[in-house]
Amino acid sequence: MQKEYRSVTEISGPLILVNQVEGVKYDELVEIEMPSGKLRSGKVLEISTDTALIQVFEGTEGLDIGLTKIRFKGKSLEIPVAKEMMGRVFNGLGKPIDGAPDILPEKSLDINGEPINPYARDYPNDFIQTGISSIDGLNTLSRGQKLPIFSGAGLPHSQLAAQIAHQATVLKKGESFAVVFAAMGITFEEAEFFMESFRETGAIENAVLFINLASDPAIERIATPRVALTCAEFLAFEKDTHVLVILTDMTNYCESLREVSAARKEVPGRRGYPGYLYTDLAMLYERAGRIKGKKGSITTIPILTMPEDDKTHPIPDLTGYITEGQLILSRELHRKGIYPPMDVMPSLSRLKDKGIGAHKTREDHSDLSNQLFAAYARGRDVRELMVVLGEGALNDVDKQFLRFADEFEDQYIRQGVSDNRTVFETLDLGWKLLAQLPREELKRVKQSEIDKYMPKESK
Repeated sequence: MQKEYRSVTEISGPLILVNQVEGVKYDELVEIEMPSGKLRSGKVLEISTDTALIQVFEGTEGLDIGLTKIRFKGKSLEIPVAKEMMGRVFNGLGKPIDGAPDILPEKSLDINGEPINPYARDYPNDFIQTGISSIDGLNTLSRGQKLPIFSGAGLPHSQLAAQIAHQATVLKKGESFAVVFAAMGITFEEAEFFMESFRETGAIENAVLFINLASDPAIERIATPRVALTCAEFLAFEKDTHVLVILTDMTNYCESLREVSAARKEVPGRRGYPGYLYTDLAMLYERAGRIKGKKGSITTIPILTMPEDDKTHPIPDLTGYITEGQLILSRELHRKGIYPPMDVMPSLSRLKDKGIGAHKTREDHSDLSNQLFAAYARGRDVRELMVVLGEGALNDVDKQFLRFADEFEDQYIRQGVSDNRTVFETLDLGWKLLAQLPREELKRVKQSEIDKYMPKESK
């Protein structure tokens, strides 16, 4: 029988302090009985001799120091998992919120997961098609990669997240693919948008949604990505599924970390965030990957909004150290009405070359990508030069690159929210745009590739 404690001595924000405890372990699950008889759950954050600090998932409102009862469960927070989670919507703690019955679990798993042995890791080297040209063509996502999207307030990262979620797939035939979508600290309207988007497109059948609202407790928000990744690990490594995990918005997650850290009276780090922010983010992001001998994989796209569009803010700054590149949304392109407003120049996928080429996408993919980057960069330079010196200072070749940059943004980067381009359509579009430039300026593609893929009427 579990021992019951009535020795709560302090309540502060989402935290309670309990004295005179015995045999309590770090991260142990706790049952909290309110004076009304209702039950809440929490976990142990710290232990010092006979004192335990507990964070309460549902918040501490309504708790009474003298009347609250505490019972330690002897295990960490776990979620029930099963294949039938596909097509379901859960809250941030893994409890169904779609009106359907509870799942019949195959097992229960600790949400903190097991770290992947570095020796057992397999290299990310297979292509994942998102249907977005600015990703598939230029900053390709590889299976097992961590590739975040850096956005800003008011930019359409929610629409982009939903579009990637219902378009993403692997090209190899007969391979199982699923999306685990975790939304943290979002509004009710955003939650309705995501759920409706998944249902309208039919993507809900191959997806698992975890929704944490802005009105939900901060503690639940901290658990949400761990719950989602635990579900992803089960599907990937026990059900041989390729899983794409989309986490939005990681900034809300980090704000919750800061809130709990302040309640614990910890010494703050940069901009008030806890000093262990890097470690905490790394523990989440590094759960992505491939394992030798396992068919499944976990690929992660964390989405975060940069406060004041500042790439040096601690959240994007530390995320960039941990992940293999970043995709950056541009406010300037958004003002032009271009969706998705992907700024391809500062964006980077460090594993791009591992997922493209012959037998993966197409043999011209790498050279074409480099040529498009070079031509667009020159076109943007010409655009800036024209602002200073005027159009009269441009020669004919400069004007061709300027026109290329405009059409590249309008045709290649711009696409509709339901425009799902195959990687081959993206590559063909790139060649079509390059066709307007002088042949002698195309120095990054082979003549044999020009002969094979350049539109015939432009040669």
